[in-house]
Order: sequence, then C-alpha cells, then structure tokens
Amino acid sequence: MTNLERVAYIRGLMEGLELDAEKKEVKVIQAMVTLLEDMALSISDVEHAYHDMADQLDAVDEDLGALEDEFYGEDDDEDEEECYYEVTCPSCQETICLSEDVIENGQIDCPNCGESLEFDINDVIDEFSCGCGHDHSHSHHDHPDEDTQKD
Repeated sequence: MTNLERVAYIRGLMEGLELDAEKKEVKVIQAMVTLLEDMALSISDVEHAYHDMADQLDAVDEDLGALEDEFYGEDDDEDEEECYYEVTCPSCQETICLSEDVIENGQIDCPNCGESLEFDINDVIDEFSCGCGHDHSHSHHDHPDEDTQKD
C-alpha cells in the first residue's frame, strides 16, 4: 500500500465517523489528514524524480563505459597476462602451477604431499623463455614444458 493509499484510507475512516466539522478537535484532525496527503504527494513526486534520475544516471554510466572501452581499450589488465610455472613434485610426481610470486619467494610446501620445494628464480629465468616479449630479469612466464623444481 502506497503512502497516498494509506492517507486515503485514514481520510475514509475519519469521514466514516461522521464527526461534527465545526468542532475544534475535528478541524485539527482534518488539517492533519490534509497535511499527510500533501506530504504523501510530495514524497511520491520525489520518488518519481529519483527513479527518473537513476534511469538517466544508468544511461550516462553505460555511455561512459562504452567511451572508456573505446578510448582505453576493453581492459588494461588483459594486456598483462598472469604467468605460471608448472612444477612437478619429486616426491608425489603431481604437477602444480605456481605464480612467479611464489617462485620468487623461493620455497613452498607441495599442496599434495607436503614436501618442501625450493626454487631459485635466476635458474628458472635462464632456463625458460616464455616468448611474451617482456624483460625476463623480473618478468612473467607462461607454462614451460619442463620441471622447474630445485632440490
């Protein structure tokens, strides 16, 4: 039930009481119901304006998004691919994929068997080339075909 409907219901209740319109108390109640009706109309107007403005803002947001995509490209993050190393654990022979950050950390416990695996990022960089065109001294690497673990 909307505010306007609720005020109309209250007005109907008041009129159904058949109160003497000349009494001071009844005049106060009528004035309050009229005020409620005016407030409900104002709120309704504000709600409609809000919804119209929200629709316009959504349209502007969509247009701005399209302009940003056109000007900046689809997504700047797509240009920088996250690269991983495939590592085979010498204990359980399971292959796991590790990000360069994990490799640079130098050590990780195998998530399958718990064996401690140690890495030297400089050995890995010298051994593999990902073909990504980046400077490989601190670059990302795609999945090399060979193991990169170091005992």
